Amino acid sequence: MQDIIQQIAVWALPVLVAIIFHEIAHGWVANLLGDPTAAKMGRLTLNPLAHVDIFGTILVPLMLIVANAPFLFGYAKPVPVNFYNLRNPKRDMVWVALAGPAMNLLLALAAILSLKLAIPIFAWAAQDATWAGLAAFLAPVALMAKNSVLINVVLAVFNAFPLPPLDGGRVLVGLLPEPHSSLVARLEPFGFLIVFALLMTRTLDGLIGPPTDILLNFYFGLL
Repeated sequence: MQDIIQQIAVWALPVLVAIIFHEIAHGWVANLLGDPTAAKMGRLTLNPLAHVDIFGTILVPLMLIVANAPFLFGYAKPVPVNFYNLRNPKRDMVWVALAGPAMNLLLALAAILSLKLAIPIFAWAAQDATWAGLAAFLAPVALMAKNSVLINVVLAVFNAFPLPPLDGGRVLVGLLPEPHSSLVARLEPFGFLIVFALLMTRTLDGLIGPPTDILLNFYFGLL
């Protein structure tokens, strides 16, 4: 039980930060490009209560932690975007969609730089009993930073998968000419069912695994 509590403690904050900043990035870019919907609804805030989805933000990550899953995943309430308000809906849809994964990649970079800073300080503090308190504080912080890299990379790669309503699907719809764009857009109501089927057959692992490994090797190679 204690191990589960510790796992929740070092995973909860990185998950929350990753999914909240992901959604804020969508709304912030949409606001810049002409759609104030998220701003007017108070969704461009760091207050987690405005973004938490009971199932996606709390229950899904919790179940994965308890099940000792090899990866952690979650989601917040999607930020509302009215694409018709955008100054150039088809083009700007691409930028709004890209903002989420781009934010996760930036958060992963911030986490790896924090980890790079924390490791030598922890090693120094651990050698002197005088600084035992600092070492005890930095150990979970370093673990949270490591977990943050993993979470943000997985979220970025998963959301970049080119299937609506995932961000990569919206990018594809924005880039394709007609009638191909509309054909892909029509998949949106079935998108999560397709993703679930790919996940259950482990096909999704083979598709997002390689780019995830490349990014993780890049980030941890910065240490």
